[in-house]
Amino acid sequence: MPTLPDGLVAFVKKDCPTCELVGPVLAQLQAGDTPLTVYTQDVPGFPEEVEGVVDDTSLEVSWHHDIETVPTLLRVDAGAEDDRIVGWSRDHWETFTGQAGLGGDLPDMRPGCGSLSVDPNLVDQLAARFGGSAISSRRVEVATLEDEIEAMFDRGWSDGLPLVPPTEARVLRMLEGTTRAPDEVVAVVPPDLVECTVEKVAINAVMAGCRPEYLPVVLAAVEAACSDSFNMHGVLATTMNCGPILVVNGPIAKAIGMNAAGNVLGQGNRANMTIGRALQLVIRNVGGGRPQEVDRSAHGAPSKLGLCFAELEDASQWSTLAEERGIAAGTNAVTVFAGQGPTPIVDQLSRDADSLVRTFAACLAPTFHPKLVMGFDSMLVIGPEHMRVYEQAGWDKTRFRAELDALLVRPGAELVRGAGGILEGIPEALKDADVPKFRPGVPLIVHAGGDAGLFSAILSGWVAGDKGSEPTTLEIQL
Repeated sequence: MPTLPDGLVAFVKKDCPTCELVGPVLAQLQAGDTPLTVYTQDVPGFPEEVEGVVDDTSLEVSWHHDIETVPTLLRVDAGAEDDRIVGWSRDHWETFTGQAGLGGDLPDMRPGCGSLSVDPNLVDQLAARFGGSAISSRRVEVATLEDEIEAMFDRGWSDGLPLVPPTEARVLRMLEGTTRAPDEVVAVVPPDLVECTVEKVAINAVMAGCRPEYLPVVLAAVEAACSDSFNMHGVLATTMNCGPILVVNGPIAKAIGMNAAGNVLGQGNRANMTIGRALQLVIRNVGGGRPQEVDRSAHGAPSKLGLCFAELEDASQWSTLAEERGIAAGTNAVTVFAGQGPTPIVDQLSRDADSLVRTFAACLAPTFHPKLVMGFDSMLVIGPEHMRVYEQAGWDKTRFRAELDALLVRPGAELVRGAGGILEGIPEALKDADVPKFRPGVPLIVHAGGDAGLFSAILSGWVAGDKGSEPTTLEIQL
């Protein structure tokens, strides 16, 4: 840390009217008995009235001494700051310096300007240069004439889209989005089972295009996706078409600007798009989960790039997905579900709850295959116009689920192998049983979407339970 000289020390910049104003005052002080040193942040030699102005255009001295406003006047004794004042006030400056008659022709008071050392456009770079980096990751040098975007493609870091270069300044800024320590291990990431720290997640969040305030959601998503219950290795290695779908609940969704309304499963919202992408980049770059290597999906799905959205909580009286999964109301949480792209449900005519729930059951029944039951999960995303049908009928979520479950039970004789001339089906031993389409608690039910259009959507899942993936919900740590 640069040591300041004893006496009076001033920090100024030419691009500040108040600093221009106090130039003659600084010259008065320099002519006094107490030594004065002036540091200039932008133009060497400014102010011209003062001799021996120190060039601090690198901002190193200003940054290390936490200069937030210019002009700032310090009193330094034995190399340590004793006191400081900011801006211009004749009374304060005369009391602070012990010199009377300062700036007699100046206004009594003028506020200062922002120091360049706290300029939002510079602060990250200054922290990287002077802060003593806490980042432990390997640095990758890019040649002067090498295109950074192409360099990241060439090194295999990309999911097929351009990445944001994870400079040290950007990563440091990303880490400001969480209180968790950079070296804290968040998860062991499959398939290579590599320990992943908060710092590594932050690097991939930068590349994905996240803002720092998204980082807590990304961290929770990584932790949930890498849990034994979710089985990320299995989600990667299966030849089926699935990837982690993220649903965010709680106040954080609005705070970071997530979309829960129109085009909720599509493009256009930065938080939705980049949070899911950041998780997938961690799986790729830390865990080694790359397509046509460990990732053996036959066709893939949008969720393999990143599918993340928030639940539309305020527009419904139903319990949220997180609440249904044991999280207290109002708590920030993320649910990770192994699923695919959306299949629309269109019902423009049903205005009573019974008719509409039958539509939902009819659309859910053929998920994956009409005769395959109990083995797969699904998520039902109910749009606002459909949700209003149930609220007007007085149905809560418990009533809706009970009615839906009853409609999704079918006679085993219709589902066994060979029934209907279709060889696919359930074992013959279940011929005389009544068989539900899904296991208890499935489909997961979420309220989201635009408020115009009698539409909902199905996000079909993957193999359920111990043989596949359990939807996993975690609280989000800030």
